[in-house]
Amino acid sequence: MIRPILIHPDPRLKKVCEPVAEITSELGKLAEDMLETMYDAPGVGLAAPQIGVTKRLIVMDCVKDPELAPRPMVLFNPQITWQSEDLSTYEEGCLSIPEQYAEVERPAEVRVRWMALDGSEQEEQFAGLWATCVQHEIDHLDGKLFIDYLGPLKRQMITRKMEKLKRERARS
Repeated sequence: MIRPILIHPDPRLKKVCEPVAEITSELGKLAEDMLETMYDAPGVGLAAPQIGVTKRLIVMDCVKDPELAPRPMVLFNPQITWQSEDLSTYEEGCLSIPEQYAEVERPAEVRVRWMALDGSEQEEQFAGLWATCVQHEIDHLDGKLFIDYLGPLKRQMITRKMEKLKRERARS
């Protein structure tokens, strides 16, 4: 089921999410809905707070090549356990801040530990778009948006555009 995505500014996007104690069938269904919502948008990542659920859950799939098989990932309670000193800059966007992009500098590589859908503990090192995406989505779980990395003027400008977009959507 495709879920509506919250648009910034929304107070739910600024909340720190609660850890998931155990994986239930409801959380499995939520993860499935989040993947469907992400692919439909289309995007490469989605965090539970973006659909109004304050749980530490993200989904992502950074395979953009149509020749390659998709790699949907579901991460409960993801934690960065290591990050490279090397940085990379990537033009980021966000499904909660449609059609707005800005360059954000983050560690080029990260190692992340999380709980999988089956309850097992997983760990993987990510680089490139995957590293940017997982860091961006984990930020959502801590109530942080990519525009929080920008200067105050650029952040205000994007926030005003989003307020206008929300008013326009409310009218239609």
